Amino acid sequence: MLWILVGLLFAITALSSIGCWLIPSGRVAEALNLTAAAVDCVLVGVLLARTPSHGVETFHHYLLLNPLGLWVMLCTALVYLLASIHAIGYMRGMREESARLNRFYALFSAFALTLFLAPIQNNPGLFWITIELTTITSAFLVAFQRAPETIEAAWKYVIIASAGLSLALLGTVLFYWAGTFAIGPTYNMTWSRFAAFAPGANPVLILFAFLLVLIGFGTKVGLAPMHTWLPDAHSEAPAPVSALLSGALLNCAMLGVVRYLEVLRRSPVYSYAQTTLIALGALSLLIAALFITRQRLIKRLAAYSSLEHMGIMAIGFGFGAPFGVIGALYQMLNHALTKSAVFFGAGNALHAYHSKRITKIRRVLDYFPVSGALWLAAALAITGAPPFGLFWGEVTLLRGGMAGPNAWAVAWTGILLIVVFIGFLKHFRFMYFGPMPAQIPDTTLHWTQVAPLALSVGAVLVLGLWWPHPVWIYLSAIARHFEPN
Repeated sequence: MLWILVGLLFAITALSSIGCWLIPSGRVAEALNLTAAAVDCVLVGVLLARTPSHGVETFHHYLLLNPLGLWVMLCTALVYLLASIHAIGYMRGMREESARLNRFYALFSAFALTLFLAPIQNNPGLFWITIELTTITSAFLVAFQRAPETIEAAWKYVIIASAGLSLALLGTVLFYWAGTFAIGPTYNMTWSRFAAFAPGANPVLILFAFLLVLIGFGTKVGLAPMHTWLPDAHSEAPAPVSALLSGALLNCAMLGVVRYLEVLRRSPVYSYAQTTLIALGALSLLIAALFITRQRLIKRLAAYSSLEHMGIMAIGFGFGAPFGVIGALYQMLNHALTKSAVFFGAGNALHAYHSKRITKIRRVLDYFPVSGALWLAAALAITGAPPFGLFWGEVTLLRGGMAGPNAWAVAWTGILLIVVFIGFLKHFRFMYFGPMPAQIPDTTLHWTQVAPLALSVGAVLVLGLWWPHPVWIYLSAIARHFEPN
C-alpha cells in the first residue's frame, strides 16, 4: 500500500510536468501544477502517518521509506504547495513571460519531482544522481527570465554545484571501496550496508570519504565557504522558485550529509565527523551574519538568511542526539515555512516597487497593511524571535550541545544569532518606517500572493506556541538513529 502511494505521488507530479509542457495555456498549466501540489501534500501526509519507525525497503532495496526521508519530503510538499499558490499571482504579474507560463510550470513540477525522488533513494549512488537532477531542473528556473544577471546566476549555480557534487561522487566511490575489504568485491550499495561495515573499516579511508561527501553535498547545501552560488541563484530566481530552492532543495542536500553522518555513528571517526560538520556550520553562521548586516538587496538578504539557517542545522546535527537532532529537524520544517514567506513578501515588494534595492522599498505598511504585516511577522520569525517555531528549534538544538565536547559552538551560535537579529531587522525598520518613497508603488496584489504568506506565518506561529507531542515522538525516533552506541 505504501509503495502504491509513492508511485501515485511520482506519477501525478510527472504527469503535471508533461501536461504543462504540452498544453500552451498558462491558466491550465497553473491549475495542473496546483492540483498536483495539493495531492502530493496529502499523499506525503498519509505516508508520514503510516510508515513504520524502522522504515521500509522495496524494489530490490533501491528505495527506502523511513521517518528521516519522509520528514524532508514533508518540508518539500508544504513548500511546493505554498509556492504553487503564490506563483499564480506572481507569474501573472510578469507579463513579459506570459507566453511561456506553461514552460515555467512544467519545469516547476519537474523540479518538485526530483526533490521528492531524492529522499527515498536507498542507494547512495542513486541519491547522488537525483541530487544532480535537481541542479539540472532548477537551473532552468533560475534563468527563466533570460536577463543577463539571471543567466549568469544559473551558470554560476551549475558550475559550482556540479564541481561540489563531483567530490561527493568521489567520496561515495571511496565509501564503496572501503566496504570491499569487509564484504567482498561487489555488494548492494545501501545506507544500511555502509553503516554495517563502517565500524570495522579503515578509519582514515572512511573519514577522508566523509570529508569529500561533506564538501560535495555541503556545496549544494550552501555551507561556507562553498556557498558562493547561493546568494546569486536565490536572489535572481522568481520568488516561488527561490522559496523552493531555500525551503526544499537545501534540505534534500542536507539529507545527504546527514545520511553519511548516520552511517558513521558506530565508527571510531564519528566524533571527528561531528566536529567538522559543526565547524562548517559555525563558519556559515559567521559569514551569513556579516553579509546580512551590510546587505543592500532584499532577496540577497533572504538568501544569506538561508546560509545562516543551514549553518544552524549543521551545528544541530553535529551535536547529535537527542536534542541536537530533534532541534535541527524542527528547525528544518520551520525554516522551510518561514523562508518561503520571506521570499513571497520579497517578491511582492519587488513587483510593487520595481526594485530589488532595500533603499527603494519604503513605508510598506502604509501601502500594504495586510501583506506588509505578514511579511514583517515572517521577518521576525526568521530571526528566531519568539513566539515562532524557529525559536524553539534553535533553543532545543543548542540544549543538545551544552553538555557535549563542542559546547563552544553554543556560545558562538548564541552571539551570532543576536547579530543576525539586529542586522536583519535593521533593514526592515528602514523599509517599514523610513521616509516616503519617491514614487507610489503598485498596490495591486492578487489574493494568491497574500494567502501563502498568511498560511506560512500562521503555521510557524502555531508551531511556536504549541509543539505537538506526536511530532516530538516522531523526531525522537529519528534522533535515536544518531546515537553512537
